[in-house]
Amino acid sequence: MPKFTALRTESTFVDLQGVTVHYYRWQPGKPKAAILLVHGLGEHALRYEHVAQRFVAAGYAVWAIDQRGHGATGVEQHGGDLSKLGKLGPGGMRAAVGDLVSALKRIRGEHPSLPLAILGHSWGSVLTQMLLNAHDGLVDAAVLSGTAYRVPGWIKPGDYNARHTHLGDTGYEWLSRDQAVIDAFVEDPLTFPAEPLRVFGPIEGVRQYGVPSRRIRPGLPVLIAGGSDDSLGGTKSLQKLGEAYRRRAGLSDVTVVVYPGARHEILNEINRAKVLDDIVEWLDARLFPAPARQTG
Repeated sequence: MPKFTALRTESTFVDLQGVTVHYYRWQPGKPKAAILLVHGLGEHALRYEHVAQRFVAAGYAVWAIDQRGHGATGVEQHGGDLSKLGKLGPGGMRAAVGDLVSALKRIRGEHPSLPLAILGHSWGSVLTQMLLNAHDGLVDAAVLSGTAYRVPGWIKPGDYNARHTHLGDTGYEWLSRDQAVIDAFVEDPLTFPAEPLRVFGPIEGVRQYGVPSRRIRPGLPVLIAGGSDDSLGGTKSLQKLGEAYRRRAGLSDVTVVVYPGARHEILNEINRAKVLDDIVEWLDARLFPAPARQTG
């Protein structure tokens, strides 16, 4: 039997600052839950087609936005000038978080009775951490991929490829051990180097720093997943973030998973099938917990 592939649809909404945000949807026949995918700096949502298809196969309705300055949103925002990709425009980082809020509210409006999760990768995980601090009630579970503890010394500010330069000459060896992923990134006209200081400037760059709020509801489940060879954070930073969610925020269900040898893009790594299986299994267990077994 041929494997089912969900059709992708594209729509837009205009945010509070007047930016037209492009977003994509994939949906199974009868979804059991919904999830918003949030991409990182220097890329765009359609790099995660395979991730969306995996979630659809598991019964999830999937939404993903091209964030401000990125993908179709950035192309329209900057009149087709690809040299301006990455520039967030009016409202900056806070407006980017606001776009996630708008997207989540749209998903809730379309699927009011379904559990709703968010999966943020890299810069998308930074924005997701910011969102959880102020809008944790919008989601039922959160996954932070390729993330870091957002404090100087724990999150690298740039030059992510520095320790991988001996592996190749593209400048993107830090992303994945899969050469096909690196080659596709280089050839993609809508991707560009993840250089926060250059792209965002010092003021917006500083807004990326922060710690988990003490006001997040204690029952929110959070999965923190990354590679041991991730230049952005790495093992110790992932563990530090998990500790902060447990001790500072007081969350009771925080899971930290480190994949040995994996680089930054665990969703595009050579072991991505296992990573996606692990995420689906974790989400299913939180959003659809098994009933307690009766004894006696």
